[in-house]
Amino acid sequence: MSTFTDPYASSRETTEGRVYSVTGGDWDSLSTEIGATKEERVVVNMGPQHPSTHGVLRLVLELEGETVTETRCGVGYLHTGIEKNTEYRSWTQGVTFVTRMDYLAPLFNETAYCLGVEKLLGITNDVTERATVIRVMMMEFNRISSHMVALGTGALELGALSPMIFAFREREKVLDIFEMVAGLRMNMAYVRPGGVAQDLPAGALSKIKETIKELRKNFKDNEKLLIGNSIWIKRTQGIGYLDLAGCTTLGITGPVLRSTGLPWDLRKAQPYCGYEDYQFDIPTTDTCDVYGRFLIRMQELEQSLRIIEQCVSKLEKLDGQPVMVADKKIAWPSQLSIGGDGMGNSLNHIREIMGESMEALIHHFKLVTEGFRVPAGQVYTTVESPRGEMGVHLISDGGTRPYRVHFREPSFNNLQATAAMCDGGQIADVIAAVASIDPVMGGVDR
Repeated sequence: MSTFTDPYASSRETTEGRVYSVTGGDWDSLSTEIGATKEERVVVNMGPQHPSTHGVLRLVLELEGETVTETRCGVGYLHTGIEKNTEYRSWTQGVTFVTRMDYLAPLFNETAYCLGVEKLLGITNDVTERATVIRVMMMEFNRISSHMVALGTGALELGALSPMIFAFREREKVLDIFEMVAGLRMNMAYVRPGGVAQDLPAGALSKIKETIKELRKNFKDNEKLLIGNSIWIKRTQGIGYLDLAGCTTLGITGPVLRSTGLPWDLRKAQPYCGYEDYQFDIPTTDTCDVYGRFLIRMQELEQSLRIIEQCVSKLEKLDGQPVMVADKKIAWPSQLSIGGDGMGNSLNHIREIMGESMEALIHHFKLVTEGFRVPAGQVYTTVESPRGEMGVHLISDGGTRPYRVHFREPSFNNLQATAAMCDGGQIADVIAAVASIDPVMGGVDR
């Protein structure tokens, strides 16, 4: 009689006993075989399609009963080649690529990239104050929308449905602002080298003021639901523990680092875009766990609203100022405006380009088809994204395209903490730990 072998599940002998890799097949026969051995260890794939692992992240878990004995991350399932693609596009076209990396924080990708290009061009101080303030305001709105996804999906993954509904309700209000200002809700390529693509439309500031009031009032719904909730605390307190030594060893930044009590935020530590002129606090906790990271993100929402309010008052005083550098060899000759078919194709915009001057039309044609030249050199610039330090290393060979673009993406670095957070814990707590890291796989697999 031939022995039945399952082609989908294999076992291997190790120094610690027999280990089974469970990938499918007849579970009944497999569980019987596992139960007959003294050491019961099972290797399970969580992902890459698991709904609780933030997209296409694969976690290889070795289990002993319900306890995780080893965790390994498998990335690369969403690889887009964005960094490589930018080498075949002009410096301005690169914005439309990098905005799609961390798709929940597109404005941070764009700003980090554009700050680097401006540094290479030597025009950092030439960017108008109005453009810089608009960048800050849009980034802080983006921080709110990103945190709404983190808080909503994190709660949903642990079985809480209402916080997800509330969080996405607030996110919609922020995306409406994006659509009003940039013409798109996500991946808008709004921040451009030299400034922003277009000025705020008429009535934008009054709409933003209304939205701030609504958000501040509605944020309390999730606070009432989760802060102090005994079930939520049991699922998050003491879970996914990672202390300051672990964070600094692994290069972890963002809310995960600040949950150890260290107030490290690039907006304060290495200010950019004039953040040194804004009044806001850096929320921290000393719990080093999932609950602390949740509290930090909740508190950061209010700090972002404080910054946005200061931006609005600044913009009211800067009304009429241009939003792009004056150098026509870099800036498009006409301010863009939203047309009926999307962004920047209104008839008024076309008439202005065609009617200004022959030189303006030639510049516009060359900028669109070929792009501007950037002096040879390399630069590294950083911004504080919702997930931590977003850095970009740009290299120029003096041409109209980047020689090399490489991002220091916080999700990629922060995922290194998965094993430290999960090993020795329960399999159910893996979900909470990964949710508290808040990785976006578009950024990891760029």
